[in-house]
Amino acid sequence: IVNTRVHNLSWSHFRSIIQVADPKAREWYVKEASEQMWSVRTLNRNIGTQYYGRRMACVREGSALPAPDVEANDPLEYIKSPVVAEFLGFRKDSKYDESQLEQALIDHLQQFIMELGRGFAFVDRQKHISTDTGDFYIDLVFYNIKLKRYVLFELKTHPLTHADVGQLDMYVRMYDDLVKDENDNPTIGILLCTETDKVLAKYSVLNGSEQLFAAKYMAYMPTEEELSREIEQQKRFFLEQHGMEE
Repeated sequence: IVNTRVHNLSWSHFRSIIQVADPKAREWYVKEASEQMWSVRTLNRNIGTQYYGRRMACVREGSALPAPDVEANDPLEYIKSPVVAEFLGFRKDSKYDESQLEQALIDHLQQFIMELGRGFAFVDRQKHISTDTGDFYIDLVFYNIKLKRYVLFELKTHPLTHADVGQLDMYVRMYDDLVKDENDNPTIGILLCTETDKVLAKYSVLNGSEQLFAAKYMAYMPTEEELSREIEQQKRFFLEQHGMEE
């Protein structure tokens, strides 16, 4: 911690960070809190929701998956599962449809971007893509300036299905072909759903893909034990997607 640039962190920040047991996590929280100018409240929220451990990059670090190019930003640093969205104001037993979920995310866009991480900028909702045979609408479109690529989000209020995966795959291919500039990196698609599925991770086009991801979202604040279980479950899903077993 001493060797890290922390000129904009207060003693209250450090008091929260020193409670984190994992030295790597402590170092990461110091760096992120300083560079992203997190308030103490935001830092405490992110520590409480195990932000560090929910990063897919953290899963890579603990596995035999190839390390990213050191010259490039690792997309897995910007993908989390589960996504914790307690700021939407839903209860654990709340009933809502996809349009209500989308509107809630738009209404709380700043908090959603904070949850997504650094570099995200909102581009559009219900992005219209027109082809010779039909019209298509992508739920949410962001651009990540660190990754230099578009990130598409499809929202589902049910567990992951093969139809959802196929839809996302088509949207990503369309965006790369019809929208993406030649200077942009390949588009990423993230399907936010209420539950992932290891079978689909293994046998659908998710398997081995560096552009398609599925992430569980929790529209409420889980308990520490519940969140820890979910992190382990999503870790297994991710490893299955990349052809690895623990």
